[in-house]
Parts: sequence; structure tokens; C-alpha cells
Amino acid sequence: MEKHVHRTQRRLILTAIGLALPAFWLKGCGGGTANAGASSGLPFEPLELTEAQWRQILTPEEYRILRREGTERAFSSPLDQEYGEGIYVCAGCFLPLFSSAHKYDSGTGWPSFWQPIDDRHIGTKRDFRLIIPRTEYHCARCGGHQGHVFNDGPPPTGQRWCNNGVALRFVPAGEELPALRKGV
Repeated sequence: MEKHVHRTQRRLILTAIGLALPAFWLKGCGGGTANAGASSGLPFEPLELTEAQWRQILTPEEYRILRREGTERAFSSPLDQEYGEGIYVCAGCFLPLFSSAHKYDSGTGWPSFWQPIDDRHIGTKRDFRLIIPRTEYHCARCGGHQGHVFNDGPPPTGQRWCNNGVALRFVPAGEELPALRKGV
């Protein structure tokens, strides 16, 4: 009888541990958004619009990518082959995200960068859509989905910030950056 009680207790303990571990693992993998809100000392005011307002401002494709976390087809964006000097801004709110000085040809068919222009301009969260966890990144100001970051890029960071071209606008050097978008 005593042997049966120990087995039952052990089974209950192992079951509890087995049920608890995935929750700790998911929390450790960054299941939440890592970008900061207005109270974290960001150098800009967050832009919060309703979905109806976003639909008014964005093209249907921009809306699908930026607001619904879509992905454009590889090699479909002219920005993949854009190598002029300039700044890449978020297509949703015009926050500068990347510099042409950090762009490189990753061969993936999407504009790729080895670092953002300012870490405070990017937020990240863990993405499990393909089962294998990936790090999704978005504009810290408007929350617009940009792409995913991988650890297979060139030196000095070893990172590949793989961006949807539709989610960016290129501003050539010498042209004035657009003012940050305000509410509708």
C-alpha cells in the first residue's frame, strides 16, 4: 500500500512540473512585447490609432503587413535592391528605423539590415506562428509589424533584421525626413 501511495504522489508531482515548465519556458522566451510604452523615456510620443483610422491611412497591403503582421512575397519589394544613401522610415508613422549604412544583401529577397538606427525605435516579441520561436520586431512608436530578426547576419552584430519592404519608406540622403505622423 505504501508503495502505491509513493507512486501516486510522485506521479502528481511530475505531472505538476510537466504542466508548469511550458509556462516558464514561454515566459522566458519573451512571450510579451518588449517595446516600451510612453512611460519608459522614449524620445517620441507613441501613435495610437483605431483600426478604422489605420485603414484610412494605409493601403490594403500596408495594412495587411503593418497591422495584421503579414509577410510580403520574397523579391517583391523594390527596396530589396535599393542601395542609395538614406534613411528607411516606418510606413505607418514615419519613425526612422534603419540607415542605408547598415543595409546589406542577405539574398533572402527582403530588405535586410545588420542593426536598427536606434534600439529604442524597435520593439520585439516572440513569434510562434511557424512552431519554431522567432523574434518579431515592430515599430516602437505605432506598433507596426516590420519583420523578424535572426542571428545569421554579418559582423559586427551578427544580426539580420529582415524587413517587409511594404512596411518601410526610403528617404534618400539630402531629402527632408517626413514629420512623424499624428492622429487622424
